[in-house]
Amino acid sequence: MKCLVTGAAGFLASHLCQSLLDMGHEVVGMDDLSGGFTENVPSGVKFVKGSILDNDLLTEMFDRENFDYVYHLAAYAAEGLSHFIKRFNYMNNVVGSVNLINQAVNHDIKCFVFTSSIAVYGEGRSPMTEDMIPMPTDSYGIAKYAVEQELKVSQHMFGMDYVIFRPHNIYGERQNLGDPYRNVVGIFMNLAMQGKALTIFGDGTQQRAFSYVGDIVGAMAASPEIPGARNQIFNIGADTPYTVNELATLCCEVMGVPHNVVHLPAREEVHVAYSDHSMAQEILRLDPKVGLKDGLQRVADWAKAHGPMEGTPFSGIEVMKNMPPSWRKLMDAQAEKA
Repeated sequence: MKCLVTGAAGFLASHLCQSLLDMGHEVVGMDDLSGGFTENVPSGVKFVKGSILDNDLLTEMFDRENFDYVYHLAAYAAEGLSHFIKRFNYMNNVVGSVNLINQAVNHDIKCFVFTSSIAVYGEGRSPMTEDMIPMPTDSYGIAKYAVEQELKVSQHMFGMDYVIFRPHNIYGERQNLGDPYRNVVGIFMNLAMQGKALTIFGDGTQQRAFSYVGDIVGAMAASPEIPGARNQIFNIGADTPYTVNELATLCCEVMGVPHNVVHLPAREEVHVAYSDHSMAQEILRLDPKVGLKDGLQRVADWAKAHGPMEGTPFSGIEVMKNMPPSWRKLMDAQAEKA
């Protein structure tokens, strides 16, 4: 089978690419390199630099490559920031996805695999189950839910099968440690390597289930060929929630640094978010084996070998009102450098 993987230079998609190669598939990876790195792309992947907003490029690729499956992971996945970059969020996460869906329909793709998010569920509903009616509370979750709905109606109208995944708080080797807005594990480890305090919004009692990338990519890669998986939605990730305070303590331990945490003013975010994975366990045989401390140690070893990364504040903020002060300081510091 020939597969297209979007967002292929990001850490989750790069691990997925490797899983697909290991299964014997031919893989074409696409990424605009806005948040990923070419060194993440596994050897054996045919890499195309480009954006899913470039419909002419997509048309050329789909005409030339004759894909069987599309794995769509390209997105700007920053829930908290999405309130302040609404237009950018919907262009990249909705319009770009629709471009791909149109191409997939027109080229008779056998199955479209989409990474959504538990952000579609909203607040106060943990453990989240797939039969809940989504009630997203941020622009990122709204965008992801819109694409889910588009895939459903496209399947009904055109017969294109899909599999939708709602992963959450994925961490692992190759992630962008310098991103100041997303992937809290990477943010914590990057700060630790620079001898800085780990920064936590609010009191740190927020709960998340942190999911090691190696525990989920196999099921995602195999999903189009698993009986019963097509045209289904799956929560996928770890089962046990931890507070952000607990995560910070563990990150300091595996990085070998003293516990050094500062609390910033709380931001607008879902306080408790973790999922039930019964469907994935039953149909996909999902069986996570890497505990949080073990997974963090693996990432810490990789991070130390790689070294810290310099973060770049988002340059296209559309709404300044109610922005967290720490993010505003990042922007001011960047403006001074310029």
